[in-house]
Amino acid sequence: MNSLILAVIGIAMVIAGYLLYGKYLGSRLYRLDPARTTPAHTQQDGVDYVPTNKYILWGHHFTSVAGAAPIVGPAVAVIWGWLPAFLWVTLGTVFFAGMHDLGALWASVRNRGQSIGALSGRYIGTHGRNLFLVVIFLLLLMVNATFAVVIAGLLVDTPTAVIPAWGAVVVALLIGQAIYRAKMSLPVVSVVGVVALYGLILLGDRFPVELPETVLGMSATSFWIVVLFLYAGIASMLPVWVLLQPRDYINGLQLFIGLGILFVSVLIASPTVVAPAMNDAVPAGTPSMVPLLFVTIACGAVSGFHGMVSSGTSSKQLNKETDAKFVGYFGAVGEGLLALGSIIAATAGYRTLADWEAVYSAFGQGGAGAFVEGGGAIVNAGLGLPASLSATILATMAVLFAATTMDTGVRLQRFVIQEAGGLVGVKVGTVVSTVIAVGVALGLSFGAGADGSGGLTIWPLFGTTNQLLAGLTLSIVAIMLLRKGRTIVPVLIPLVFLLTMTVYALIVQLGGWYSEGNWLLVVLDVIILVAAIWVIVEAISAMVSAKKAPPVDDDAEDDVVAASGG
Repeated sequence: MNSLILAVIGIAMVIAGYLLYGKYLGSRLYRLDPARTTPAHTQQDGVDYVPTNKYILWGHHFTSVAGAAPIVGPAVAVIWGWLPAFLWVTLGTVFFAGMHDLGALWASVRNRGQSIGALSGRYIGTHGRNLFLVVIFLLLLMVNATFAVVIAGLLVDTPTAVIPAWGAVVVALLIGQAIYRAKMSLPVVSVVGVVALYGLILLGDRFPVELPETVLGMSATSFWIVVLFLYAGIASMLPVWVLLQPRDYINGLQLFIGLGILFVSVLIASPTVVAPAMNDAVPAGTPSMVPLLFVTIACGAVSGFHGMVSSGTSSKQLNKETDAKFVGYFGAVGEGLLALGSIIAATAGYRTLADWEAVYSAFGQGGAGAFVEGGGAIVNAGLGLPASLSATILATMAVLFAATTMDTGVRLQRFVIQEAGGLVGVKVGTVVSTVIAVGVALGLSFGAGADGSGGLTIWPLFGTTNQLLAGLTLSIVAIMLLRKGRTIVPVLIPLVFLLTMTVYALIVQLGGWYSEGNWLLVVLDVIILVAAIWVIVEAISAMVSAKKAPPVDDDAEDDVVAASGG
């Protein structure tokens, strides 16, 4: 199979999905209203609620959701063959992820920018909300821990990415000042920012920063994990316009340029996909493709974390309600393209099937390393860039997007902690909630090993929990649509599929971890499984009640909610 065929078909499918299905969702299902005042205006505070240009907001949203997972997940899942991964990414992006991300953003905007956790209290009930918050807290904990470990590993394995990764923070700070303080032209700032970022990549390739074996008594990986959490904690407390928005925006541009480099290289080199379409000779110990494929590839097909970003930060910055289609659905398209690029890099970036099988010698192999190695080989063959520079570009791309997800993840974790404190009558300040968020995630990163490998230990459970939350988020969207007397078929089919696969995966994984004696994962799995089943029962009851009740006028209901604060 020629990789160019995969690229053309995949890109055409997701773009057509945005133009056709996205239009239907925005105009017919969610009925986005350009005249409706958004929470960014009604609750503007200059910190979290900030009306934002849709292109800048898309950059924030896209790079917040497009972290390491759409690279790692597909690059692991191709062990079952490239065809299942390709179909799940393309069809999932069009019919699952775009609808889910847009729906979560719409639901939050129609409820004063409230988070998915808060919305669960209104639409599912108090018990459902409390259990929902448990799932959200655990997912954010795993997101922050796993992404920190992935980034640290890339910085150690690819020291040429260190300078551009940290230099991008300075570039983002300057861009924020240029846009919001100096009121400079966005196109001019964008060009200068991208040039500066790629200048840092050239500099990093020339001057790699390789840490000694131990730093302050820690391994190099452990040191980077600690530094990353210190940075994420500080970044999460700054106003969004200072660092979060400009960093995400410029990273979004960098990602599309990086993807462009990868796909143009595919066009020129047209490498052959050496991996089998369906792998009938998977290594011993590889779990069954069903249901594990659908949780191994979460981000890139559909992801509950996207719902938290949509309702946690993006909904508070949406300038016009109609911008939601571009920010939400097209953000999912961007991540789908990243996952597609990961699949191609991990299957066509090797010379022979034997070379590929040497990398994929056991389940869990591949991941970000296969993306950087395979993608670097394709760029080297297609554009003739030096192998080191090609790897630096892709490693920097992976690091930057994982880091922006950490920024947003810690901020969202802070919101959840503050929200949980409010439920028990305890006011938790910004600094305290941030310290708690960073502390527990840092503890989990080291929880399964002194070298900081704990985050990767929980990767399988991260994927399952992520998909579970996507299904639960869709249940809230379905209840809202039922209360407004609209069809829920576009939501119901993905909802049932996701909840079935994730509960199935939780049960399968529980048996495996119990037999291995991995008690950390057993305990986390049981907690999530019990909370999930309970919330599902509550959600079904709420949907039945909403179906029986007479439909309410769309704007009238939302206006009452906004006025009452409910």
